[in-house]
Amino acid sequence: MRRRGSEFRRPSRRRIPNVFLLTLCGLLILLFIVLLSRENRNPTSRSVYNKRSYQHEKFIEGLNITDEMLSPNSVTRQLNDQISLAKAFLVIAKESNNLQFAWDLSAQIRNSQVLLSNAALRRTPLTTTESETAIRDMALLLFQAQQFHYDSATMIMRLKAKIQGLEEQVHSITEKSSKYGQIAAEEVPKSLYCLGVRLTSEWSKNANLQKKFKEKTASKLEDNNAYHFCIFSDNILATSVVVNSTATNSKNPDKVVFHLITDKVNYAAMRAWFTINNFKGVTVNVQKIEDFHWLNASYVPVLKQLQDSETQNYYFSGNGGDKQTPIKFRNPKYLSMLNHLRFYIPEVFPSLKKVVFLDDDVVVQKDLSDLFSIDMNGNVNGAVETCMETFHRYHKYLNYSHPLIREHFDPDACGWAFGMNVFDLVEWRRRNVTGIYHYWQEKNVDRTLWKLGTLPPGLLTFYGLTEPLDPSWHVLGLGYTNVDPKLIEKGAVLHYNGNSKPWLKIGMEKYKSLWDKYVDYRHPLLQQCNVH
Repeated sequence: MRRRGSEFRRPSRRRIPNVFLLTLCGLLILLFIVLLSRENRNPTSRSVYNKRSYQHEKFIEGLNITDEMLSPNSVTRQLNDQISLAKAFLVIAKESNNLQFAWDLSAQIRNSQVLLSNAALRRTPLTTTESETAIRDMALLLFQAQQFHYDSATMIMRLKAKIQGLEEQVHSITEKSSKYGQIAAEEVPKSLYCLGVRLTSEWSKNANLQKKFKEKTASKLEDNNAYHFCIFSDNILATSVVVNSTATNSKNPDKVVFHLITDKVNYAAMRAWFTINNFKGVTVNVQKIEDFHWLNASYVPVLKQLQDSETQNYYFSGNGGDKQTPIKFRNPKYLSMLNHLRFYIPEVFPSLKKVVFLDDDVVVQKDLSDLFSIDMNGNVNGAVETCMETFHRYHKYLNYSHPLIREHFDPDACGWAFGMNVFDLVEWRRRNVTGIYHYWQEKNVDRTLWKLGTLPPGLLTFYGLTEPLDPSWHVLGLGYTNVDPKLIEKGAVLHYNGNSKPWLKIGMEKYKSLWDKYVDYRHPLLQQCNVH
């Protein structure tokens, strides 16, 4: 068979060698590896992307309603302002008995609050589109409120009336609280009443007890080398704490003499208690105020005033002319002669030269003998001044609109406290201090100089006659306020002035332990009367 000519032959198919294919594949793999290694060495593009993404997430996460409210063009701020105004109109609508309009306002307020809540949850600001309907509907309601004359002037008047009503409620509650607190402070606990009855019974049937009392009090009563203390009280347990705490902390209790003045109701009980119990050798004498026959209406202005019907109405009936007498003034203790007897100490103890007066609501926790050697610099009354505290200067106690007060006393003169006072009875008699007290008490027959108590007349009586003592001698406030623990620790005499007496249930618990440690609750009589 003849072969075709070369021009008629099909071109032959060329094959790519296997070596070439393998080389090409190797180059592609190598290129891929190079690119990958470069990306790992310089990840700029990826990090930039990640950084931008992270910043965006942080922006979304940090977005809140407060930021939105700072923007003057914020839809959230506009919606919040509308809600605040709508709430004010809602109150007025309810007071005006427009209940349908009040319901519409409430519903729209809820709708607006839902929008704000959803925006806060998704952490994105409200848009104009989604809030437009709510803003428009609320604006219509607010416009409608103005048509009801719920304008600013009306709102101000209504709110003023509301505030006045709330102030009247607060005043009423405060007055009731003061009244009930005063009643609680004046009441004698059943346990103390029981103690008085049992002691009176014991004194009446026990002749040996009466004989023992006379023997115990026969000496030292007029010895001016002894340390003489006086207490005027009808509270047996409180007086016992004062005597016991003084005796316990005294360096020389055998030189301490207590003069107790009470009333005839508690006279037998007082004598029985201080005869049955021994207070480290302290001498205790008990007298009753009814035995001082010179204390009568012709000599004592307070007793004379008690005979006046207007005074009786003011203090006991609560009718002070056209006004109701404030509850704090209607306390019989302010006109009690046991309370005013402090102005007659030189006549009660005519043989004594110096006396320390103690209230029955104090606790003594230091030796008080140094009080008797204090230089009084010619003054009559040694007392701790109180104007450095939140306590008070003269203008806090006295009526400076009265010419007598304004002309004779400096309104910024420093006040002081009764409760622990050193009295120089020799100087007292020489200056006729009781006569000064009588003068001011008679001038105050119409209660225009001061309203109540013994401190205001005391400030007048001892004006210019008071020697300031170191504050650590007398720490006040344990019956009504918080006292610095450092002052309590350093204090020689702690005073529970105020309504929260430590023997009452309303006493301040944190200070009660300072008083309790001088009460022997294991005493049979105290246990029988459930004193605790």
